Amino acid sequence: MSNFNYENALAKKAIHEIYMAPTKEDGLAAFEVFLKTYRDKYPKACACLEKDKAQLFTFYNFPAIHWQHVRTTNPIESTFATIRHRTRQTKGCGSVAATLTMVFKLATTAEKKWRKLKGCEMIEKVINGVVFKDGEEVLEKEKVA
Repeated sequence: MSNFNYENALAKKAIHEIYMAPTKEDGLAAFEVFLKTYRDKYPKACACLEKDKAQLFTFYNFPAIHWQHVRTTNPIESTFATIRHRTRQTKGCGSVAATLTMVFKLATTAEKKWRKLKGCEMIEKVINGVVFKDGEEVLEKEKVA
């Protein structure tokens, strides 16, 4: 059993090396190492990663300051955990309208506790189509080269 946990820990570390790489090139290299190392042991997981490879590396096309937010699903998970907990506690809480009202109120309350996006001033650039490579803005001179 302990061997299983050790192997999982190594695989988890290898996954972290993929998405914590400072550049897309480094991330792709770590991705290939992961596939080579774990394809036989975890064929379904590796097939899933290969299928979604392009999407997995999309965050490199955003400002580096946003990567922490892009890499996490915690705000979503935390909000839905709160809603799930409350709706379980009040099972049979009445009509559909009452349940939807409660869910809305819980979600708006949870929203107030969210941390502000780091680098929020960069959102306008993202919306306006400014190109980013490895988290850095690509200047016009670099686009031509």
